[in-house]
Amino acid sequence: MSEAPLLTATGLHLSFGDNHVLRGIDLEVRRGEVVALIGPSGSGKTTLLRSLNGLAAPDAGTVAFDGGPSVTFDGGPRRAWGRAGRRAQAARDALRDRSAMVFQHHHLFPHLTVLQNVTEGPVQTRCVPRAEAESRALGLLERVGLADKRDAYPRELSGGQQQRVGIVRALALQPDLLLFDEPTSALDPELVGEVLTVMKELAEEGWTMVVVTHELQFARAVADEVLFLDDGAVVERGAPSTMFSAPREERTRRFLHQVLHPLD
Repeated sequence: MSEAPLLTATGLHLSFGDNHVLRGIDLEVRRGEVVALIGPSGSGKTTLLRSLNGLAAPDAGTVAFDGGPSVTFDGGPRRAWGRAGRRAQAARDALRDRSAMVFQHHHLFPHLTVLQNVTEGPVQTRCVPRAEAESRALGLLERVGLADKRDAYPRELSGGQQQRVGIVRALALQPDLLLFDEPTSALDPELVGEVLTVMKELAEEGWTMVVVTHELQFARAVADEVLFLDDGAVVERGAPSTMFSAPREERTRRFLHQVLHPLD
């Protein structure tokens, strides 16, 4: 695993009106590392993830990707990334070109087949020849057990199958960084395992991943670092072995106990 961070975020603040969603978040992600973001609903996890991918623009702080130019947000009314200057534009483009996001609710195009859903991104945004994109897509669908669904439409798939297609769609872009926004939270419990299995295999293959998740056993088993967020701030961070067995902060201990032992 490389020591130089692939992604660095420093002092991120973001507000929606009077709601201060991010309060000075610092984050480093190195190549081959899996970082899990855990915490109660409304703690800022998804907003942080969207800020890392350029889908949201913080009010303050900096974001830098793979040694390239950093974006500095300087407060005041929140600005779109594209209006923050050439350096910001270059950094945003690097983030968007070299990262891919898997959403909670799949967001597959309902009018396209599975194969079309996977190939449109590389063809339209990466200018990959369609034949090459389809060949790559079929290989990826094969590895997640969905090659036989290439001509199916999203409505014909189970929730777990749709989410696996969402993961394949992200992989087809050949990103340096994979971002997962609670990828199992919309699934029936019996379908969660098939998605987590794919994600665990990706981690074992060395993919760099930031995962917002409420699946704490998955975070314990797969993550290199776990960040516990509450009220827009990082309350505690550390290796899973420490975070789940001997958390330092009372707020972390209380959250983990409530989630892991809800009937106690």
